[in-house]
Amino acid sequence: MRPPFIYNPPNDPIIILFETEELIFVNKPSGLLSVAGRLPEHQDNLLSRLLDMNREIRLVHRLDTDTSGVMVFAKTAQAQKELNWQFERRTVKKTYLAEVTGQIEQSGTVDLPLMRDWPNRPLQKVDENGKPSVTHWRVLGRKSESSIVELSPQTGRSHQLRVHMAAVGHAILGDIFYADEVVQKQSNRLLLHAYSLEVILPDQVEPVCITAACEFFSTEQMG
Repeated sequence: MRPPFIYNPPNDPIIILFETEELIFVNKPSGLLSVAGRLPEHQDNLLSRLLDMNREIRLVHRLDTDTSGVMVFAKTAQAQKELNWQFERRTVKKTYLAEVTGQIEQSGTVDLPLMRDWPNRPLQKVDENGKPSVTHWRVLGRKSESSIVELSPQTGRSHQLRVHMAAVGHAILGDIFYADEVVQKQSNRLLLHAYSLEVILPDQVEPVCITAACEFFSTEQMG
């Protein structure tokens, strides 16, 4: 049974990772909405906090509420257009870190189509009639009952990493949507972190890769 959603956003200052005249990269904390929800109590969000700092901030993409890590926002209409184009063309490279239950194989790929689970929104589900969805993984470290993995999504479906890991029997610790009750209780937060984001800056040719430190895994251990 899925526990009710109680929104209690963190009050920590937003960490700016990198900033130019055209865009800004920040580290979104776990538990903070990317954008406002429908209910009055869901109005505190990352976008609104950034708009309080700079009224020119423009949304480009989102992360799940419970996911932490790198997000990029535009500061001009042209930068927003260029970044949207990169996300649509899937030229943006995204790397996530997660702790999953069990001892998963050293590397592999999940290729399972996903679609919205309408009776159980906002959940997604594996369905042969869904949209093509591909996730690559490799193991970075192991514990007695779990594995630390690097996840590289080839597509960008909602909840893709969470559904794919659960579908292969290795749900992400702390996942209140897709993990069983035992795995949910192994962490007080979803152990999923958007570690790096690689995009091409406006008026540039070579991509830049921005990273955000992960609180549940030291990236110094990454090969």
